[in-house]
Amino acid sequence: MSTKTDILVLGGAGVDTIVHVPELPLPYADSYMINPGIVTRAGQSGDFVALGVTALGLRTHHIDLLGDDPEGDLVRAFHRDLGIPLTEVPSVQGTKRAVNLVGPDGRRLSLYDNTRSQESDRLPDATVRALAAASRHAHVVITYPCALALPALREAGVTISTDLHNWDGVNPYHEPFALAADLVFLSTTALADPERTMRDIAARGRARIVVATAGAEGAYLLADGELTHVPAVTPPAPVVDTNGAGDAFASGFLLGWLAGENVYRCALYGAVAGAYACTVPSTRADAIGRDDLLARATDPVLTSDPAVGTARKAASAESGA
Repeated sequence: MSTKTDILVLGGAGVDTIVHVPELPLPYADSYMINPGIVTRAGQSGDFVALGVTALGLRTHHIDLLGDDPEGDLVRAFHRDLGIPLTEVPSVQGTKRAVNLVGPDGRRLSLYDNTRSQESDRLPDATVRALAAASRHAHVVITYPCALALPALREAGVTISTDLHNWDGVNPYHEPFALAADLVFLSTTALADPERTMRDIAARGRARIVVATAGAEGAYLLADGELTHVPAVTPPAPVVDTNGAGDAFASGFLLGWLAGENVYRCALYGAVAGAYACTVPSTRADAIGRDDLLARATDPVLTSDPAVGTARKAASAESGA
């Protein structure tokens, strides 16, 4: 079957309620006056990856469980307005939702409603196989029940990526995702020894590449047994919210991955996309476009860190650019 989709995104559809707070952690008080207000909008991890890769010109399809509720209507409208095909599987428990507390410096604290899934929830294997067979790659969000879809994806023969987010390297919930994916993203936030965890993922699983993002410190790239630091990219505007930065990084990386770029250029694409995402208020959904990303990825003043220039030269030499 000829592929009609570049990236199949599984899971991570839902809504966030954004609450701006004067500081994080938030001290106890009877009440706070919130400015610029409280906004509920569609967009969780899978939605943001689907948005990011679509904005970069990749053909995308998203599948997840959704409820017959107002939150599900927001998710359906999100995909309809952006032209992202969506396969929805009915969820009796309702659409996933979360509350994000956002501080003045753009940091966020997410409170996820864990009642929106149950053991009987499934993404139908036949549907997953059919969508995967028509796709070049699958990005699997760690929301339940996506781990149960991993065997069907493997049978379909697509490459797989996943984002473990703030995994501590110990929680067993994340392991099926970590060990089944060809490309693994995660954050260093909860890792005592990021390199050890990255190498453990590569040694025990299928991952050819492991990327650990570290916020303003950039990211760490493990490929072919070699660990490389990828410096952060200077955002094109003031940082207002870090929500979705990791999803944007993954989207940029996947653009390079599917284009056959070397891993260093893929990481640079990810860093550019992630930096842009930090300039977007969490109350709206936006992502960097392909032309803008490619232009920023070759801009000599993109960052003040000379190491990025060195990495860029090495990437250009390797790719013959």
